[in-house]
Amino acid sequence: MNYTFSNRIAALQPSIIREILKATSGQNVIPFSAGNPAPETFPIEAIRTFTQSILEQDPVTALQYGITEGYAPLRDTLTQHLQTGFDTGKASDELFIVSGAQQGIELACKVFCNEGDTIICESPSFIGSLNSFRASGAKLVGVPMETDGMDIEKLEHALQTEKNVKLIYVIPSFQNPTGITTSLEKRKAIYDLAKKYNVIILEDNPYGELRFSGEDVATIKSMDDEGRVIYVGSFSKILSAGLRVGYVLAPHEVVQKMVVAKQGEDVHTAMLPQILAYKFMTEYNYAEHISSIRAIYRRKSALMISKLQEHMGESITFTHPDGGLFLWCDLPAHIPMLDYAKTAAAEGVAVVPGTAFLVDENEPCNAIRLNFSTPSDEQIVKGIEKLGQVLNTF
Repeated sequence: MNYTFSNRIAALQPSIIREILKATSGQNVIPFSAGNPAPETFPIEAIRTFTQSILEQDPVTALQYGITEGYAPLRDTLTQHLQTGFDTGKASDELFIVSGAQQGIELACKVFCNEGDTIICESPSFIGSLNSFRASGAKLVGVPMETDGMDIEKLEHALQTEKNVKLIYVIPSFQNPTGITTSLEKRKAIYDLAKKYNVIILEDNPYGELRFSGEDVATIKSMDDEGRVIYVGSFSKILSAGLRVGYVLAPHEVVQKMVVAKQGEDVHTAMLPQILAYKFMTEYNYAEHISSIRAIYRRKSALMISKLQEHMGESITFTHPDGGLFLWCDLPAHIPMLDYAKTAAAEGVAVVPGTAFLVDENEPCNAIRLNFSTPSDEQIVKGIEKLGQVLNTF
């Protein structure tokens, strides 16, 4: 049978990251292409204990339908956490639970963007979000990243020249894929431009609590005095990626539309993971757990950087993130990036080609993304040595 797919889906291609993960999923492959949290950060015993207590004490709530907005105790706890810990959220805002931050991003696009509307993104940016935007039929416009965030001059040019700009999508802290943190000055500038041109900001902050060096920078949402920032967060990197619990903080009117859209997708986020997240925040040593994750990623990031310096020297340049999970590495100009990535994969080291993260994958790009959270220390040492050997073959 010949299938005719919808216009929104027909042009979409599988995530190159997911395809690489499938092709290099053998036990002997070193997974620098992944973006998973380190397995040693999972509070497995606590999750086991909490699950048992939930099913013993309140099984019906955990196993029954819930309201679309989410488990009320978790929503209240998260609202307070964002206000006290990040000065984020005002009385006019509402928080609701989604099935991972990815769903929050998709819902924001669904409720604001018609087919043909424009979304401005950092370039490079997170491929999962880019594909959600593409599926909506939106036009994507990329703004180049500098060492401290988006090129503000080019952002304003895009706002001036593009039609029907509905969203500015940013990952201000430890950006995926570059690891770059947007400076406070640029966060203020992005918000001021959004006000000037009457555009919504979609602030994606899945790595915000994973800072392992430097000082915290205020969220863009904390500056929001007009209700034009949709803030998305997640438990994926601090509790468990597989539980699929994320959240959205946005003005009440916006949340109500997103809730209606969510009802058509999955009715509500699974109740058991929501209750687990609530217990994790209220009955576990949350601060100590976050501190331990930061220590792990501080060590693993430093190890990867030291091995890059040892085996590649000045042949490549790469970011030095203050948190998050990723390094962005620029290869020498004479080395074809895709050929390098394929050769590395053949040698048992999976990396992600930088083109996967571009708004326009045909743009020139000679970078790769490396992840330091998923591989073991031994794999980091061995994998970077192999990448250096591959580099020397070109």
